[in-house]
Amino acid sequence: MSTENFRFEGSDMNRKLLMGHPSGLFVLFFTEMWERFSYYGMRAILVLFLTSAIIDGGWAWSREDALGLYGTYTMLVYFSPILGGFLADKIFGYRRAVALGALIMTLGHAAMALDTPWSLYLGIGLLVAGNGLFKPNITSIINGVYKNAQDKKDGAFTIFYMGVNAGAFLGILLCGYIGESVGWHYGFGLAGVFMFLGMIQFWLAQSIFGRIGLSPKATIGFDEENKQLGNSEDSEEVVPANVQRDRYIVVGVLAFFTIFFWAAFEQAGGSMTIFASDYTNRVLEGNAATAFRIANTLLTVVPLLIITYVLFQLFKITFSKYKFSNIALASSFAIIWAIVIYMLKEQFAQEDTEIPASWFGILNSFYIIAFAPLVSKIWESKFNPPATVKFGVGLVLLGLGFGVLAYGSASIPQGAQTASVSIIWLILAYLLHTLGELSLSPVGLSYVSKLVPAAKIGMMFGLWYIAIGLGNKAAGTMGGLIDKITAAYDMSTFFLIFTIVPIVAGLIVMSLTPVMKKLMHGVR
Repeated sequence: MSTENFRFEGSDMNRKLLMGHPSGLFVLFFTEMWERFSYYGMRAILVLFLTSAIIDGGWAWSREDALGLYGTYTMLVYFSPILGGFLADKIFGYRRAVALGALIMTLGHAAMALDTPWSLYLGIGLLVAGNGLFKPNITSIINGVYKNAQDKKDGAFTIFYMGVNAGAFLGILLCGYIGESVGWHYGFGLAGVFMFLGMIQFWLAQSIFGRIGLSPKATIGFDEENKQLGNSEDSEEVVPANVQRDRYIVVGVLAFFTIFFWAAFEQAGGSMTIFASDYTNRVLEGNAATAFRIANTLLTVVPLLIITYVLFQLFKITFSKYKFSNIALASSFAIIWAIVIYMLKEQFAQEDTEIPASWFGILNSFYIIAFAPLVSKIWESKFNPPATVKFGVGLVLLGLGFGVLAYGSASIPQGAQTASVSIIWLILAYLLHTLGELSLSPVGLSYVSKLVPAAKIGMMFGLWYIAIGLGNKAAGTMGGLIDKITAAYDMSTFFLIFTIVPIVAGLIVMSLTPVMKKLMHGVR
C-alpha cells in the first residue's frame, strides 16, 4: 500500500493503494454497490409483482403491460443522467450530486414500500430523478482520480464494475427472496435501507478525493491560487478541433452498437424472468434439492466473503480518518450477513426446494464477480484488443447466450403459457451474457472518459446513458411481444431473434476496427 505513486489524483490517503488502485476507488466501489443493490433489487421483482395474481399480492397485469412499464422505467433511468451530468458540471459538483441522488433514491424506495398505486408511481419517479444525479457523476469522479493514470483506467472501471455487480448480486438475491417469500413491498423497501447507508458512507468519506468532484464555486479559490503558481491541476492538452471531432464520432458509433447490446441483454429483467417463472422447472426434490441448497450456499457465501475481505482491507487504510463512514459501511454488511444466514437457514429447513424466479438473475452478478479480475488483467496486458473488437466479442457472446435459450426451449409447444424445461439453459445463457457484458459495458465507460475532454465528461456520460436507455426501452417493447411471437411461432423463434441481431451487429462493429482506430488518433 505504497504512497509513493503520485499518478493518482486526490488526497494523500487516496494514494494508498488497494489491489494496485487508489483506496478512493473502493469508497466509490461500495457506494455504487449499494446503489446497484437498490436498482437491481427493485428490477428483479417489478415484473414478477406486476404480473402476479391479486391473491398473491400482485396487480395481475398482462405481460405486455408489465414489460411496457419496465421498459419505460429502465429507459428513463438512463435518460435522466444527461440532466444530472449537466447540473453537476454547472452547479452541484460531482460529489454533491452523488449524495443528493442517493437521498432522493432512498425516498423513492420508501414510497415503493407503501402498498398503493400512487406510491409505486411516485417511487419510480423519485428513483429516476435520483439516478440521474447519481449515475453519471460517480463515474466522473473516477475519471478525475485517473486523469494522469490513463493506462490503469480500463482496469479501474472493471473493478468498479465488479462493485456494480456485487450490489446487483445481493439486491437480486435478498430483495427477490424477501419480495417473493415475505411480501413484494418489503422487497422494495429493503433496497432503500442500503441506499441510505451507502449515501452516509460516501458523504462521510468524500474528502478522500481532495478537490475532485467539488462544485465549480468551491474550486475557484484553489484555481486562482494555482494559476498564479503556474501549476493548475485543471490544465489539459489542447486537442485540435478535427481530432476531437473524430473522437466524438467514435463515441457515437460505440453508443449506437451499445443500443443493440442492451436491447437484448435487458431481457434478463423481462422476458427471461418470465421464462424462469413460467417455463422453467424450479421445483427440486431429494438429492437435487440438497445439491441446490449446498450450491446456493456456496454461491452466496463465497462472493460475500470476498467482498467482506475487500471491506476489511479498505478499513485498514481509511478507518483512522473515516471511522464513521466505515461504521456505516460495516453496519450495512452486518445486516446483509444476518439476512443471508436467515435465508439459508430457512432453505435448509425445507424438504423440497422451489427456486425463486428472481434467483437466476444473481448468476450474472456472480459470474462478473468471478471473472472481472481476470478480464481486468487481460485489458492491462499485451493482449488488450481494440475497443471495437471488445464490443464485437461482447455482442457475439450475448447472441450465443440466446442461442442456448432457443435450443433449450425447442420442446415448448407453440403458444404454450407454461412449461417445465431444465434450469441448465438459463445457467449457461447467463454465463455467456456475462462474458459478453464484461467485454463491452465497463470498456464503453472507459473509452468515453478517454475520448472526451474533461470539461465535457459529465455531459457525455449522460449522452452515453441515453443510448443505454434506448436499448432498455427497446428491450421492454420487444420482450412484451413474447406472447404474440410464441402464439404465432414458438418460444425458440422468440429467442432466435435475440440470437441473430447481436451476432450480426458484433461482426459489423469488429469490421470497423481499422477505421475506428484511425479516428481515435492515438487513444488506446
